[in-house]
Amino acid sequence: MPVETLIAFAGASIVLAFAPGPDNIFVLTQSAMNGARAGVAVTFGLATGLLFHTAAVVLGLAALIQVSPVAFTALKLVGAAYLLYLAWGAFRAKPEALGGANAGLSLTEYYRRGIIMNATNPKVSIFFLAFLPQFVDPAAGAATLQMLLLALVFFIVTLVVFSGVALASGWLGQALARSPKAQTIVNRVAGFVFVALAARLLVTER
Repeated sequence: MPVETLIAFAGASIVLAFAPGPDNIFVLTQSAMNGARAGVAVTFGLATGLLFHTAAVVLGLAALIQVSPVAFTALKLVGAAYLLYLAWGAFRAKPEALGGANAGLSLTEYYRRGIIMNATNPKVSIFFLAFLPQFVDPAAGAATLQMLLLALVFFIVTLVVFSGVALASGWLGQALARSPKAQTIVNRVAGFVFVALAARLLVTER
């Protein structure tokens, strides 16, 4: 694959990673509530979820999701239900420790959250289906290998950008941790953000 194509793809990926969306908002919220390490673990989970969508594109499952209302709706419902579950936990969180009900979670559990959050969003598969092929050059070799390489670039960009978001919002969360009132506000805001993300996912159309 030509280097200039990879550079163009990387530039587009960076812009998309910084654009406000469910994934980076999720990282920001989790980091502010539970610390930068939790946010970075969520970031690795989200990036791992991209592997699912890459496989979906390569195997043709994304096309199925795009044309099948049942498959698309099923993924939406699972993702929205999980976000509402996280919202319930955020609303119940106590101010003694920022993150409250989630304070005892391991990094593995935050990593799992990221995977579920990303893998249950059918729009990501459809986005990959529309985005990756635009940078595939038929003259450069096997299209499947090119899409895997592009997905790897997107994976790396996601890790770098979202980890930066996690570190910044984690620092903010530490500053707020000195104030119980601020902790309560952060938890409540996080709960409303999760509800809003769930609602956005539910009204998403193919």
